[in-house]
Amino acid sequence: MISYTDDEKFMRLAIDEAKRAEDEDEVPVGAVIVRGGEVIASAYNTREYGKNALYHAEIKAIDAACKKLGGWRLVGCTMYVTLEPCPMCAGAIINARVERVVFGAPDHKAGAFGTMINLTDYPLFKPEIVGGVLKDECAEMLSSFFKKKR
Repeated sequence: MISYTDDEKFMRLAIDEAKRAEDEDEVPVGAVIVRGGEVIASAYNTREYGKNALYHAEIKAIDAACKKLGGWRLVGCTMYVTLEPCPMCAGAIINARVERVVFGAPDHKAGAFGTMINLTDYPLFKPEIVGGVLKDECAEMLSSFFKKKR
């Protein structure tokens, strides 16, 4: 069983990934995938650099985790992500069978795990969702980034 303290520890690693994105002038979203207390993948947004709409932190982390584990099912895995996943990422999480998702800030524009829509209503697979872990820190990073852009 993962504790809230563990959730904060792994969310801090996702925040570190988000900071890497921000350093590259990307929207600061980071993701980490953990299984059995071990980080098996981490990633951050690179849509601008990669010129690809698919290069969200969650998608890239799922890709890396699948390669590391040698299969598409991420059973027993938890994803930590600084921003609530969008519909594309939520769909990928569900399809990859990520069992648990812990996010920091809710996404009031595109959040697909309860804020705007809830893809856990989809009957195929229902990951456990925990929102709001280090929410203020995650939200401030995003808010600060967009203030600088305007």
